[in-house]
Amino acid sequence: MKFTEMKSNPTAANLPAKIQRVGAIGGGQLALMMGDAARNLGIELTVQTPSAADPAVAVAAGSVLAAIDDVGATAKLAELCDVITFENEFVDLDGLAQLADRGALFRPSLLSLTPLLDKYVQRCYLQDLGLPTPRFWAWDSGDPLPEEATNFPLVIKTRRHGYDGQGTFIVKDAASFESICAKLKGRPLLLEEFVPFDRELAAIAARSIDGEIAIYPIVETQQEDRVCRLVIAPADISLNVKAQAESIARTLLDSLQAVGIFGIELFLTADNRLLVNEIAPRTHNSGHFSIDACKTSQFEQHLRAVCQLPLGNCGLNCHGAVMVNLLGYESAESDYLMQRQQLAQIAGAFVHWYGKKQSRPGRKLGHVTVVLDSESAADRRAQALSVARNIDFIWKAN
Repeated sequence: MKFTEMKSNPTAANLPAKIQRVGAIGGGQLALMMGDAARNLGIELTVQTPSAADPAVAVAAGSVLAAIDDVGATAKLAELCDVITFENEFVDLDGLAQLADRGALFRPSLLSLTPLLDKYVQRCYLQDLGLPTPRFWAWDSGDPLPEEATNFPLVIKTRRHGYDGQGTFIVKDAASFESICAKLKGRPLLLEEFVPFDRELAAIAARSIDGEIAIYPIVETQQEDRVCRLVIAPADISLNVKAQAESIARTLLDSLQAVGIFGIELFLTADNRLLVNEIAPRTHNSGHFSIDACKTSQFEQHLRAVCQLPLGNCGLNCHGAVMVNLLGYESAESDYLMQRQQLAQIAGAFVHWYGKKQSRPGRKLGHVTVVLDSESAADRRAQALSVARNIDFIWKAN
């Protein structure tokens, strides 16, 4: 699959001089944290989200209560706002294109999103840019496996609407392969080689409408059941690996003519090569540490980009940090106040709670960032892992 060169986004010269009303499609925790940054910048945030109980509704200036892919509701959002951005990728691009034709302004642009929302199309786009990825194939579960992909383990992904590990399956043997095929029968899928990576990394990068790019410290991420469990910032990596990650981010954002924050998930192999895993065209879980550990949070940076403000300094304001997601471990209705109070007593800790009323296994209920005081990267990593174990112990104590 080949992609023609994308049209450039409009320049700042022919767009509104001042943008103060931002619409966000989505009202979950990412929009919640964007709302806090919006207040600090004097920006009015309105969210489109299905329920008045969704986290961002409590902090937004206004809300349009409707499904994320309800284009009619987005038309109402456009009337209330100067620009519309995205909390997630569960959108109807064809429907939104009709609004764009009528003057609605989206950032990132719909052209920037087009090659990213389908995972197979995303892989093809990265390949055409010359960026390194695992080997991959388009596949339907009713078809024979490609000849090159007959050895286990393999990775199967649904091509649309995967989030927090949903729709991703690591196939270890023939029995699990048959079970997964039965579950996904008839759906368009992405088949990938399994990468025995040394570590997972992420790059959070922002691009302004004028092409300025700001890249946060490259971080190490660790997953639990394919959901991000913790993030260590900065990652203990060589200067060469750091340069590779930053080069990938710059190439991607410039090619997309992106405006806003993008999260780029990476595999680091044992021989210090990087492979691109996935791209998220929005604020990203691996950037949450930036709220407490960086001069400019990823949420402020995103708003700065979409509102035509100068990008902020994304450097650390401390030696390092660890961010631990507070993942649901039971089905319950609880605010976990006692655990949160104990977590707040950890030295250097900042506890963020998303206000969700229902817990279920794997659901993101909040996160804790702990700033680290060691100047040594190796010592910081050991300290981060020790802090994460302590947080897990407190969080799951009954």
